Amino acid sequence: MTVRLTSVVTLASFGLVVVVSTACGIAGGYLSPSGSTITLMAGWEHRFTLEWAVDPEQGQLRRVRGYIYSRYGEVAEPVRILAQALDSSGAVVGQRIAWVPGGVNGFQRAYFEVAQLPAAATYRVSVWDYTLLQNPGSGWI
Repeated sequence: MTVRLTSVVTLASFGLVVVVSTACGIAGGYLSPSGSTITLMAGWEHRFTLEWAVDPEQGQLRRVRGYIYSRYGEVAEPVRILAQALDSSGAVVGQRIAWVPGGVNGFQRAYFEVAQLPAAATYRVSVWDYTLLQNPGSGWI
């Protein structure tokens, strides 16, 4: 009886490890930006507008600087921006994700920078992800 119970527990533990490992592998691949994946938040364009420019850094590196404007009445925090460097055919040659410090308040703007991008023909900038805070700091329990 004890041997059979031990076998069942061992088998269940092994099955759990397989499921968790598979899920982590799938999630890890999904959460990485690619040429076709530019956001984790479909429809971000309805809530935010981006205004940005590319400036030179040391050597051949570039920095994207700009503002994210909230078109929505709630605070978004945390917020991350994805900047991608594209070659002349539109292929991604470099990319970075950066935090917007302090997020962005409703109907306001916030400054962001994404540093150390390679020199490229063009750049693409999008909101990678965000969380909307409903009624932040209200003090109500």
